[in-house]
Amino acid sequence: MWFTIYLYKDILSFGLIKKPVVLDKLLKALVLQVGSQVSYNELSQLVGVDKETVERYIDLLEKAFIIFKLPTLSRNVRNEIKKSKKIYFFDNGIRNALIGDFRPFDLRTDKGALWENFIISEKIKHLHYNDFYGHYYFWRTTQQQEIDFVEEKDGEFTVFKFKTNISKKPRVPTTFSKAYPMKKFNVVTPENIEEFLL
Repeated sequence: MWFTIYLYKDILSFGLIKKPVVLDKLLKALVLQVGSQVSYNELSQLVGVDKETVERYIDLLEKAFIIFKLPTLSRNVRNEIKKSKKIYFFDNGIRNALIGDFRPFDLRTDKGALWENFIISEKIKHLHYNDFYGHYYFWRTTQQQEIDFVEEKDGEFTVFKFKTNISKKPRVPTTFSKAYPMKKFNVVTPENIEEFLL
């Protein structure tokens, strides 16, 4: 209970949240969609409000630095997913509290989402702290080819794949490498995370 009061305090103070119960449902729905593309239409059906309310609440959650959006990279390459987004939490602790799961990482069933949220949120913080003036995205095609994180700076692209373990060597999809001038490809695991964040 105390956590909910603390989390919503700033947002409710804006006076634009009329239904805290809807906000709670929305946040829990976002927790379960970390790492996946987010549809405002789908979220509106899940929480039982209109799409405009979902958009407004998500905007307020962004302004309160609870969540942030990662847009898709699309330059009209055939089969690219366009105008999509993923939503992440700035703090995994908030994500864990919302679903009441504080088990150690090794015991979690949501390891992939937990790892992806952690690594992307820490990278975004690092980029902002160091005044990064480029752009960042995820990339995906309709054939399910995907890159977890893309940095664009001075017309070049640095590409990242996030893995908790590596069973086979990850590769950059040919569709991406043909369309974008790639500076570097990085695979980030728990073993080399410091290199990614520094």
